[in-house]
Order: sequence, then C-alpha cells, then structure tokens
Amino acid sequence: MHPLSPDPVAPADGRSPRLVEGRGELSGAVSDALRSGGLPRYAPGAVPAADPWGEDLQLALYLLYELHYRGFDGVDDAREWDPDLLRLRQAMEERFLDALRSELADAPRTVEEAFAPLLVEPADLSGSLSHHLATEGELWQLREYAALRSLYHLKEADPHAWVIPRLTGRAKAAMVAIEYDEFGAGRADRIHAQLFADLMTDLGLDPSYGRYLDHAPAPLLATVNLMSLFGLHRSLRGALVGHFACVEVTSSPGSRRLAKAMRRSGAGPAAEHFYAEHVEADAVHEQVVRREVIGGLVTEEPALEADVAFGCASTVLLEDRLADHIRRAWSRGGTALRRPLP
Repeated sequence: MHPLSPDPVAPADGRSPRLVEGRGELSGAVSDALRSGGLPRYAPGAVPAADPWGEDLQLALYLLYELHYRGFDGVDDAREWDPDLLRLRQAMEERFLDALRSELADAPRTVEEAFAPLLVEPADLSGSLSHHLATEGELWQLREYAALRSLYHLKEADPHAWVIPRLTGRAKAAMVAIEYDEFGAGRADRIHAQLFADLMTDLGLDPSYGRYLDHAPAPLLATVNLMSLFGLHRSLRGALVGHFACVEVTSSPGSRRLAKAMRRSGAGPAAEHFYAEHVEADAVHEQVVRREVIGGLVTEEPALEADVAFGCASTVLLEDRLADHIRRAWSRGGTALRRPLP
C-alpha cells in the first residue's frame, strides 16, 4: 500500500457524497431532515442566535447548497426545492450576508478601488500561505491544504456557471470563453476539477467528490458557501462576477508558488501540473475577466458596480480568514482540519 494511501471510506457511488452528521442544532436539523425525508426541526430563535461564521451555520448552508450540485447518497433529489429547507436556507443566508456587510461596511464601492490592491504583489510575502508552502511547507501541510481546497476545486467553475444566463453581450461571451477553458476545452481529462483529482491522487488523498467535508472547518466552508450564495441568486450576479474576477486576478502568482511547493516536496507530476496549468491560464483569464466580463457588465448595468466590488471584498475577507485559521493551527504544530488525515 502507498504510504499516503487514503482510508477506505468513500462515497457509495461515483456521483453523490455521503451525508455527514451535524455540528449543532441547525446543521443537525438539516442532516436529520435529509436522512429521514422529514421536516427540519429547530428552535424558532436558532438562526438569529447562530454564529454566522461558526461550524453549525456554515455546515447547514453547505449541506443545503450541495443539493443544487450533486446531492447526497440516499437523499431524494426532489429535496433540492423543498420549501421548508429553502425557508431555513433563506434565513441563514440573511444571517451570513448581514455579517459580511457588517464586516465590509468600509470596503471599496468601485471596481477600481476594490481591485487595484490585488494587481500589485506585496513586497513582503511573509504572511502569505502560498509563500510559506513554497519556501518551507512540509508534505503533510500540502496534503491538508489539498484536502481543504478539494471542496471547491472538485466543483471548480460550477458555481460561476450560474451567472451565464444572467449576463448579456460582452460579459456573457467572455464568461463562456473562460468557463470553456475551466471545463477542459472539450476534453474530459483537462477539466480543472479532474486535474485537481489527479493532484489529490499524487498526494495519497481520496479524490472522491466531497470526501473531506467532515474534515473541513467553518472558515473553509464559508469560502465555498460564498460562491453558492452568490451563484444561486440573480440579485447577487454582480457579486458573483466580483468573486470570480477576484479569484482569477489573484490565482496566477499564488499558483506559481504552489507549483514550486509541490515540486520542492516531491509531491508528484500531477500535483505540480495542476498549479502550473493555472499560472498561464489564469494570467490570460485575468485580463479577459477584468476588461470584458466586468467591463461588459458594468457598461450594461452600471448600478451593479458596487455589487462587483462587494463580491471582490467578500472573497478577500473570507480567504484571509481561512489563511489565518490555517497559519494559527500550523504554527502550533497542529492540524488545520477538524481531525487529522489518516
């Protein structure tokens, strides 16, 4: 057996992951309702009292959002549009959005102000997680990082595809062109989610979709939930474009460092290739998304500029919160996961 072989727990089929247990009243109510086919049962004041950044609310949102992706093994696909689950989701979304808007009350309101700091790489990278991994990261840290990021990268580009029917003209054409690349340009083996699955295999991780949900802490779940929140609401289409642009603008430098980290640690060719692929691809995407997707959207709907800026600022906020969580855990010599990898 490979020394980094994953433990044998895996989804029951190739499509849907296993449903996990809750981490509190709200996520427990959702998990139980999905498992039993019944109603979600929770106290009337549970949502207003929940920590918007906490494990319980973020897992509950993740479980409900996942119904719009691949669902869960043994859960009826019809639960995707269950009115009681949607009612709970709406209340939790409002709690999450209120927290974001409160944190970002002083954030930029224009595209130029929001993106200008991201276009210049800081002279001091000492606080950068990718810089740490590139210069001194250990293999176990790379494995943890990949397990965490798998909840996004194994559905890479999916949440952003929801914005396509809500765009027109230049913005739509450019968005489709970028998504075409993300989905492998017609080749299944080149789909970015598949490239990440290959990376996980090189690292001795289980590449099954959703496999590491139970390992993922709230700061990671929030980064994935943000995309789903923006993607599932037409009213937040500007914020989704801002999120997508922020990811593309910041991806290339970080990917270069992570490719170096994979090479330095001997993680394997597929592990290095995933990030090397993003260095070039996302450098091109950055130009297209700023000039055509954002430019086209703001030209067509100038009232959405503040939403684009909000989407960018929200992404930076949650990525910073996640990086802080990981750095604190590693600085103590502990795991950044809810429990260590096998």
